[in-house]
Parts: sequence; C-alpha cells; structure tokens
Amino acid sequence: MPTLIRLKHICKYYKQGDIVTKALDDISLDVKLGEILVILGSSGSGKTTMLNVISGLDIPTSGTITFDDQDITHFSDRQMTKFRKDNVGFIFQTYNLLAHLNVYENVKVGAQLGHNEKEDIMKIIKVVGLEPYAYNYMYQLSGGQQQRVSIARAIAKKPYIMFCDEPTGALDEESGKVVLRSLVDVNKTLHTTMVIITHNPGIALIGDRIIRMNSGKIVSVVENKNKMAPEAIPWG
Repeated sequence: MPTLIRLKHICKYYKQGDIVTKALDDISLDVKLGEILVILGSSGSGKTTMLNVISGLDIPTSGTITFDDQDITHFSDRQMTKFRKDNVGFIFQTYNLLAHLNVYENVKVGAQLGHNEKEDIMKIIKVVGLEPYAYNYMYQLSGGQQQRVSIARAIAKKPYIMFCDEPTGALDEESGKVVLRSLVDVNKTLHTTMVIITHNPGIALIGDRIIRMNSGKIVSVVENKNKMAPEAIPWG
C-alpha cells in the first residue's frame, strides 16, 4: 500500500515548571492508504496525543509530518483548519449530533463540508446500516445507533482518512461490535483509511496493523495477518 501519512521523529513535550512530560518520544510511523491502523495502549500511553498530532488537532514539539508527500508540520492555524476540512473525519466517544435534526439531516451536515449529492447521503446511511432509521431523531435511537450516525456524518464529506478515538468507549459489547462492523464496512466499501485508538486488545484484532504504545513510545508494530470480524473478537 502507498503511504498516506508519514511521521518522522515526532516528539510532543509538555513542560510545567521544571517538569517535562514526554507525551510522544521520537515517533516514526507510516500510515498506509486504505488500511485500518489500530493504535493500542493503556491510559497515559500517548495514543490520544498521537491521534491529535497525526490529525492536525495538535502541533508536535519537533519532527515532521507529511500527508500525501506534502509537509504539513508547520501549517498555520488557517491552513490546518482547511487541511482537516478537506481530508479528515473524526469519531469520538461523544457523538456531538444535532438533536433537532433527524439522521438524514445530521449526515447532510457532514456532506455540506464536501461535495455529496442526495444519493451519496442515502448510500452512506445504508453502509452503516441505518437506512430504516433515516428520518428518525436522535432521541429515537440507541447509543450504538447514534454512534453510527456520527460515523455516517464523518464520512459524508468523503475524507481520505478517519480518526476514531475510542469509538466504542461508551457502548456495551453488542452495540460496540455493531459500530466496529460499520467502520470495517466503510473501510471496505469506500476504501477510507482508518486510524482507531483503543485500550481494548480485542478491538485491535480488526486492524491490518496494530501499533502498541507505552510511555509515549511505539513498543511494537504488528502486521495482523489474521484479521477477525468484529462479531468474533473477544471483548474487554
């Protein structure tokens, strides 16, 4: 697979008085086009900082980041905002949906950031398995269904890459696996690159590669040759 994002010697340090915390300590990593990359680690391992830096939500202390061979490390705030708008989708534990809009309208909000037509919106709603609920409001949906709406909204603008920070963190096993199935289907159907952050080793098994982090460092990179279907992974 060609490389979409390349990190070289990325460091992210926080200083408070004389104390320096190395949230990321000399990270080098390639994100491949079309892959599901899972970043696995416990709380405080640096995985969320890694997501924030890769996605342009935060700026590294040192090192370089290239996206499709373009150096984005020193983009201004305005340039980085445009970069995220044009290229990136986000999924978080909190859904951040608009309660006064139905499923279709929430997804349309995402589509307005891109160049989608009505047919594309319904296709995306179908990909995440919510076609029967397209005109339901958020109070009529379960937590898992709302998270799938947030996935549909994120992909409606056709991002090159989606960053998912503990996307099942607020869900039970059954709902969580349905959400993971939606992410896998989006990757397979739309060829969207995925970076998934998790503390759950079972979730890591859906990835093409598994990056394990500890204390701000990458401690292992594993090519996952035996990917598991979300329905079959161990939970917890």
